[in-house]
Amino acid sequence: MPNQGNPRSVEVADFRSDTITKPTAEMLRAMGSAEVGDDVLGDDPTVQRLEALAAERFGKEAALFVPSGTMGNQIAIATATRPGEEILVHRQNHCFQYEGGGLARICLVQARLLDGPAGCVPVADFEANLRPDDVHHPRTRLVALEQTHMASGGRVLPLAYIEAVRAFATAQRLWVHIDGARVFNACVAAGVSAARYGALCDSLSFCLSKGLSAPVGSVLVGSRDFVREARRTRKLLGGGMRQAGYLAACGLVALDSMLERLAEDHARAQRLARAFGSLDAGGRPAIDPAAVETNLVILDTPSGAAHRIQGALEERGVRALALGSSRLRFVTHRHIEDRHVERAMEALRAVWST
Repeated sequence: MPNQGNPRSVEVADFRSDTITKPTAEMLRAMGSAEVGDDVLGDDPTVQRLEALAAERFGKEAALFVPSGTMGNQIAIATATRPGEEILVHRQNHCFQYEGGGLARICLVQARLLDGPAGCVPVADFEANLRPDDVHHPRTRLVALEQTHMASGGRVLPLAYIEAVRAFATAQRLWVHIDGARVFNACVAAGVSAARYGALCDSLSFCLSKGLSAPVGSVLVGSRDFVREARRTRKLLGGGMRQAGYLAACGLVALDSMLERLAEDHARAQRLARAFGSLDAGGRPAIDPAAVETNLVILDTPSGAAHRIQGALEERGVRALALGSSRLRFVTHRHIEDRHVERAMEALRAVWST
């Protein structure tokens, strides 16, 4: 019989997000011994080492350490565009859907919202939505991609697709920005190097504070000239940090030692998906296990049931995250072990139809 008492009385299995990961013991030691300066004044050596390593990994000339993935995306788009221009973006991409209206308020651009399966807008649709060179229209300036695509359940944008988008954008002189918050999950799942993804875009941001377990921070990579301008944008947004090397030290550990273990998260997500695939969501399966490629498992629930199920799971010591009224998200990460997966499977079966 599942424990239905106070969730504080048992260890909580927290699947809400990979952002809840805490720094490793090695990260804490690195923080304690980090050599720091003032990053805004350009003399924090640990930040400089992190930025150099990130640029090298993605085959770019330079990189910029920023407080969050949202800020990284907004800095990239604001730096690459001018006010009043237009970007082409999937309507469920994070930079449009989950960043507080930053495209309008910070970047001063408008978004041409497009659709496509698993985060992939067909290249022909990008082409069909280019603005003509006419004073009545905004200029189309940028294509925004997201790797992996969160709203589609952590799906990996295929390499061939990104190559086709890059070819289209180059022909049309458009900037390509990749929101790579979980790009290392894509690297592990698809067997594609970070440098290969870096070669297919003008700018890319990635998070250190999700599955890589660093406490704070993201990195934006691009050309030397782009990063020089992005640093100015970071400053005006209040994103310049002083002794940021204490945080950058964790990022160095993350890039050095936390990438290969992401495969464990993917395997546990697959276990969840296979177990949940038999659940009924109003005449259809709650999930197709074949669609789970990385560490996100997003279930379709019976109509309007997501928040009820979320609350019932919490009473059993399992935390998930409702995405609207009918979708429920589980994210695997370093703190999720096999016993947590077993508990989630048992608890969800118990509360699904109650």
